[in-house]
Amino acid sequence: MRHRTTKFTALVLALGLALASCSSSGAAPDKAAGGSGGTAAPAVTTTAAFQAHGSVKQAYVEGATPGQALVLADASGRQVASGTADAFGSLIVRDLEPGDGYTFRAVDGSTVAGSPAFKVLALTDAPKADFYEKQELKVGLNYLTMRDGVTVAATVRLPQGKTLADGPFPTVVEYSGYAVAPPHDPLSALTDPKKAENDPLVPATSTAVGGIIAPLLGFATVSLQMRGSGCSGGAMGLFDLPTTADGYDAVEIVGSEPWVKGNKVGMVGISFSGISQFFVAGAQPPHLAAIAPLSVTEDLYSIGLPGAIYNNGFAASWLAERVSDAKPAPEGGQPWAKAMIEGGDEQCRTNQKLRLQTQDIDTILKDDPNRNPALYDDRSPGRWAKNITVPVFLVGALQDEQTGGQWPSMIPALAEDKDVWVSMMNGTHVDSLGPATISRWIEFLDLFVADQVPVARPLVTSFGEQLYNEIAHAPAQKVPDIRFTDAPNLEAARQAFRGDPRVRVLFDNGATAGQPGSLGPLWETGLTAWPPPAATATTYYLGAGGSLGTTTPADGTVTFTPDPDARPRTSLPKGSAWDALPAYVWAPVTGGTGLGFVSEPLTKDLAVVGPASLDLTLQSSAADTDLQVTVSEVRPDGQEMYVQSGFLRASARALDPAASTDLHPVPTYLEADRKPLPTGEATSVRIPIFPIGYAFRAGSKIRITVTAPGGDRPAWEFDTPSTQGKVTDTVVLGGAKASKLVLPVIADLQPGDAQPACPSLRGQPCRTYAAAGNGG
Repeated sequence: MRHRTTKFTALVLALGLALASCSSSGAAPDKAAGGSGGTAAPAVTTTAAFQAHGSVKQAYVEGATPGQALVLADASGRQVASGTADAFGSLIVRDLEPGDGYTFRAVDGSTVAGSPAFKVLALTDAPKADFYEKQELKVGLNYLTMRDGVTVAATVRLPQGKTLADGPFPTVVEYSGYAVAPPHDPLSALTDPKKAENDPLVPATSTAVGGIIAPLLGFATVSLQMRGSGCSGGAMGLFDLPTTADGYDAVEIVGSEPWVKGNKVGMVGISFSGISQFFVAGAQPPHLAAIAPLSVTEDLYSIGLPGAIYNNGFAASWLAERVSDAKPAPEGGQPWAKAMIEGGDEQCRTNQKLRLQTQDIDTILKDDPNRNPALYDDRSPGRWAKNITVPVFLVGALQDEQTGGQWPSMIPALAEDKDVWVSMMNGTHVDSLGPATISRWIEFLDLFVADQVPVARPLVTSFGEQLYNEIAHAPAQKVPDIRFTDAPNLEAARQAFRGDPRVRVLFDNGATAGQPGSLGPLWETGLTAWPPPAATATTYYLGAGGSLGTTTPADGTVTFTPDPDARPRTSLPKGSAWDALPAYVWAPVTGGTGLGFVSEPLTKDLAVVGPASLDLTLQSSAADTDLQVTVSEVRPDGQEMYVQSGFLRASARALDPAASTDLHPVPTYLEADRKPLPTGEATSVRIPIFPIGYAFRAGSKIRITVTAPGGDRPAWEFDTPSTQGKVTDTVVLGGAKASKLVLPVIADLQPGDAQPACPSLRGQPCRTYAAAGNGG
């Protein structure tokens, strides 16, 4: 979510995020080898004037002389890093071993000025309860002190017309690096948008879930500004460990407030503020009650480098926005920070002093296409999910144009948490707020955050259409009434809610009669787990003439010349993917620049639910090649509807054998596993296809296309080298190494509606079918 005029920008793409080392002004610290082999740091002769602090696996200096050379020593007096203070007199050293006795030292001739010793923290080094309890919050803008001394901005918003004296209130935290903490009323962005556009102290619509919707439901909200953005201190290290610790600390501070009902806090939010919830919940703050993340990703790598190919569309633009937001105010950064500083907020001004230590994320992603576990694991929502023990309500779309459709792969990590509810549907980044899920989201918050029997919310049902026209640019089905309002007590209501399936798959979102592209599905199925236990791996072999069949074809090969310039880079050159019927330009695959394979007409409906795989036996004239596979439906009327895609750079084809299945190949993306394609021989290349939730109808045909990446996504673009027709890829057909498509089919699942119009389904463009050069 960006500001009102763009999108939920969501993503968190984040990529790499922190990964790298520092600074736009001031050199990155040099790290010494650890252990007894390090050199001795110069002995201290006097006390330093600068301030030195430990953070979570980091250390930082403020108040040094700009340009001053600094040395970091460990408890044994060995030098572990060195660097230069930036123009603000600041320096951050990252990736340190937690422990006591660190000091910073500055050498000036024979004088060595040393800081008092400090501790580099581990994430588990949470302060005692009184650290949190002594921080009192007021309505409006606050500055919360984190365990490492950094202060972050947090704005308290109450239900309309209420004061703290009216509490206690059920309370939620919304946490992101967008402009969420500006202290003016976010509701004015909807009620008086022209005025709001000219007021930098109105938060971005990215805080609509917590800042607008939650207070209208009777919840208090704390809009928490991520460190390194807005008026918060520190340096942006997107989802690094200090950022996770901040979320933990903020939940504990808020949960200690007397106006918070039950001293328990929920978390809400979409996109950026949805993804942040996995890190905080995975850290297990005691005052956290439940989380309700919407439109998330399972791993930052998979958005920034889908299939190990740099996403120079949405990811690049999102990163550029993060870099801009992280610049120090008032000269740069978010407009609200500039306005606060110019209005006399000295805390906001002071909090800009570490901003030049922000890491150069974009350069890291471009320069290193590998998934370095040391960089990404701490920033992977899916890896934190396994630690979550509180109730979870998770919703996302399978064609999400920003965060992508790969997010369901994190669901198995939540397996040990009994109170988890997941909903998925075809659609876009905003569809997680749709009418099929928003009432259940409210029920969840009532039951597991407010600790109350769900309350009827006629305001939501009556204003649902207006809300969706505003945020999604589309009409919508009627919002269902809140359930369980007549339950005799809280536990009875919770048990009734627990009767909902653990995983809901919502189909044909957008196919409402007379309103093509409107929000709302026409049917659904419930699952006990993900991937669906009832799904059977069903194989379709790639054959001569572009055929796609269930029996192994005769031996043969087919070639194409992958060319990323053969089609437009995206399928939506202008307009919004959230519109009811976006202005898609989904160009066909023609000539020899791609392959198509089409099945015979289906004799019965075929429900495909779960992750899929295209298993190619591939030979290339190049040492590497970038591949995109797209699944679609060719209908009896000659129209073709997009279903799902997958991507892979062939050199990253090595799989994790413990995680991979027939339906879900899981590349490691590790540098050590990279291999060029063998010269003169074919090899196995399994391309993961993002999860599918779609019913192919009788009379239609299943189609796959294989091309260079690009042209099938609204916002993702790919940094695939131009081939200019000089690369030939050869796919093996038939034989022991036959290339095949493997789909997850649920045999007894029947569609609940007739075949939807084309176009109508959200996130799924249509085009007139045209055969590829090989006939499919």
